[in-house]
Amino acid sequence: MKEKVILAYSGGLDTSVILKWLIEKDYDIIAFVADVGQAEDFEECSKKAMLLGASKVIIADLKKEFIDNYVLKAIMGNAIYEGRYLLGTALARPLIAQKQIETAINENANAVAHGATGKGNDQVRFELCYYALKPDIKVISPWKDKEFLEKFKGRTDLLKYAAEKNIPVKASIDKPYSEDDNIMHISHEAGILEDPMYAIRKNMLEKMVMPQEAPDMETRIAIHFRNGIPVKVVNKDDGTVKEDSYDMYTYLNELAGRNGIGLLDMVENRFVGIKSRGVYETPAATVLHIAHMDLEGVAMDREVMRLRNMLTPKFAELIYYGFWFSPEMDFLMAAIEKSQELIDGSVHLCLYKGNVLVEGRESPSSLYDKELSSMDIEGGFDQTDSRGFIRINAIRLMAHRAIVNASRKKQF
Repeated sequence: MKEKVILAYSGGLDTSVILKWLIEKDYDIIAFVADVGQAEDFEECSKKAMLLGASKVIIADLKKEFIDNYVLKAIMGNAIYEGRYLLGTALARPLIAQKQIETAINENANAVAHGATGKGNDQVRFELCYYALKPDIKVISPWKDKEFLEKFKGRTDLLKYAAEKNIPVKASIDKPYSEDDNIMHISHEAGILEDPMYAIRKNMLEKMVMPQEAPDMETRIAIHFRNGIPVKVVNKDDGTVKEDSYDMYTYLNELAGRNGIGLLDMVENRFVGIKSRGVYETPAATVLHIAHMDLEGVAMDREVMRLRNMLTPKFAELIYYGFWFSPEMDFLMAAIEKSQELIDGSVHLCLYKGNVLVEGRESPSSLYDKELSSMDIEGGFDQTDSRGFIRINAIRLMAHRAIVNASRKKQF
C-alpha cells in the first residue's frame, strides 16, 4: 500500500505543485483544506485537488474555533509582535496543524506535509506543532528537500511544471506579491513588496479602504467585555447588536474596514533570522485591542498590570515563533487568564478615517475613584501625607547624589 500523507492544501500554485509532485513520488495524498475565513471557492479548491490526483479532500470549517480559541485569546493577552503586528497568520497555524494531526490519526496516516518555504516562519510553526501533538509523526517539507529544490528553483519552474502537468493556475499578473488571508487579517508580502520603498496602493487592500478614502463621518460603537473577552458589540448609531463571537467579529471587520482602520506596513524579524517586509490589514482586531487595553486601565490592579506587561512580549513571541503547544505557553496562558478575571465592562469608541478614538469606559470592577482622583474634592486623601511619601522615595536619590559629589571633589 502507498504511504498516506495529509497535505495542508490551499489550492494555490505551491501546494498544487507539491500535491502533484508527491503523487508522482508514489504517495497517497489526502488534501486537507482549513477554512479559517479566507476568501476562497472551496468547491473549486476541492475539484482541483481531486483533478490533480488526491484520493480525498477534507474541508474543515474552523472559523468560529479560530476566533474563540485563538484570536480572542490573543486580544485578551494584548499579543503584539515587536510592538506592532497583531499575529493574524501566526495564530492560524497551530489550529491548522492541530486539525491536520487529528485528520492523520482519523485517516490512519503516518505523515503530514505542508508547502511552507525554508526561509519563512510557517515551516517552524507547522512543524513545532506537529511534533508537539504527535511526536512520532513523519513530516514532509518539500521546500527543504534536495530533490525538490533542484527541480524547482523559483516561481518560473513551478509555473513550467504546472503547464506540463495541466495544473490550473490562476492569473496573478495583477498581484505580483503573495497573500495569506483569514478572518482575522490578510497579509501581503514578497514580490514587488520586497522593495521597502514600494508604497502601498489602495487597489492592494482587500478588507479595508485607505484611511484617506474612508467616509467623512464617524461611527460610534460600544464593545462589552467579560473576563477580558469581547462578548458584545453595539452600534450606537443604528442600534445593531452582535453577541455571537463569529457575527461580532465579522461585523467589526466590516465597520472598521469601511472606516480605514487596521493598516500596518512594517519590516519584522522572522524567527529564522531574516528580516521581511509585510503589509497587513487587521480591522476588527485593531479595534478590539485598543478597547481591551483601555478597559484594563480602569479595571486592572497596577501591580498585576505591571507583571502581566512583563509577560506580554513573551506571549506574542511564542505565538509568532510557533510555540502554541508548549509548557511555557500553558503557563503564560494561565497567568494571563488569571489577570483577566475582573476585566469586565464596556468601552465606547468612535471610528473615523483610520482612527479608533476612545470616548468613555465603564466597569463594575472599576478601581477608578472619581472623588479620590479629583483635584477639587478631598475624597479621603490627605495631601499632606504626600510630603512623607516623597521624602522616603527621595532618600536613595539624595544618597546617590552625595556619593557622586564626594567622588568629584576627590578627583579635583
